[in-house]
Amino acid sequence: MSSEVVSNNPVVKAILEGTAPRPAQLAAARGALPLPQNDLLEILVALRISGDAELNQAANQTLREQAPAALESTIATADLAPSVLAYFATRSDLPSSVHEAIVSNPRTPVAAIAGLAKATQNGPLLDLLSFNQQLLIQNPEILEAIIANPHRTPDADRRAAEIKREFFEKERGAQQIANELRAQGNGAAAEFIEQTEIDEDSGTGLSLDDALFLAQHIEVPDRETDDSWLAFEYIEDIYEESEEQRQAILDKILGELQADDEASSERVSMLNRIMRMGVKDRVKLGMKGDREARNILIRDPNKLVSGAVVNNPRISEKEVENIAAMRTISEEILRQIATNRQWSRSYPIMHNLVRNPRLPIANAMTIMNRLQLRDLMALSKNRNVSDAVRRQALRLHSARSGGGRG
Repeated sequence: MSSEVVSNNPVVKAILEGTAPRPAQLAAARGALPLPQNDLLEILVALRISGDAELNQAANQTLREQAPAALESTIATADLAPSVLAYFATRSDLPSSVHEAIVSNPRTPVAAIAGLAKATQNGPLLDLLSFNQQLLIQNPEILEAIIANPHRTPDADRRAAEIKREFFEKERGAQQIANELRAQGNGAAAEFIEQTEIDEDSGTGLSLDDALFLAQHIEVPDRETDDSWLAFEYIEDIYEESEEQRQAILDKILGELQADDEASSERVSMLNRIMRMGVKDRVKLGMKGDREARNILIRDPNKLVSGAVVNNPRISEKEVENIAAMRTISEEILRQIATNRQWSRSYPIMHNLVRNPRLPIANAMTIMNRLQLRDLMALSKNRNVSDAVRRQALRLHSARSGGGRG
């Protein structure tokens, strides 16, 4: 039944090896044998997965009937079988004190602790685990389980992130991480890690942890980007930003996301990380990032950054249509969309542009020549656009409809 018997009790060995009489096995499964608690639990945990249905059922029932108070004291002992600790680690119905005793027992298997850390909804238990730095360093799977658990406390999150950064990410270095990403087929993310300026010491720049987070949102490899319109080496000199200016940009973007009901906690976290980047790295992220990154960076008031977004080769026509309607986008970006050969063929994009009061009048006049009669009439009554645009829309509608017959 069991390949490894921890107890030295010959009765336990006989039952687990299947040499004990059937009545003795049944008595053990029902908890009726006069055995020490450690021995009884070892038998029960083994019998619950035996090939005998009657023993299975009885052992499972007996385990369910164990009093939590008695379990807590037993689990804290140093000679309990690891299989028993592993079993009770899977029991979500037990009090937190029992689970705390399990993770504190040095005989509990690492896989059982990692499984418990992944599945538990007990924040204080994750807090307790996060204090055990040696355990987490020696067993990174437990560390990752804490970080991935949405029920972790802020303190557990902070301590786990610090351990990961200090003992794993710093040790590996950005280049090794990039090599691993490339080996996994994530070439675009690897390029981003290699090219991003990492600042682990100042506390204000982009950390390796931040860069790794943002790398998950990179989808465009270098070979697909065209940065010939940029002079990367001069960007930071021309567009040097103070911390106050970056905070103002963050506040602006956050305000727009909130106004559009798009300020989820994940997006706000991403925005905070992005705004630790300088202009050059934000431009790179705009050109290579996924839809989530583009949705944030198109709102950046720096024209180079928002311009990089519309030069992203993966940007979709639907995204451009939405951008064309945004009232906070700079005139330069709207002009760039209006003169793009591909997007100018999209009626919904052009229609959104011409209704945007920030679109330069010259571009609006060109687009209006393509509008349908009903849209020209609606534009002529649109109080959000300039008088000049409304008057021209009315003239065009009148001319095409033969003096008002439309």
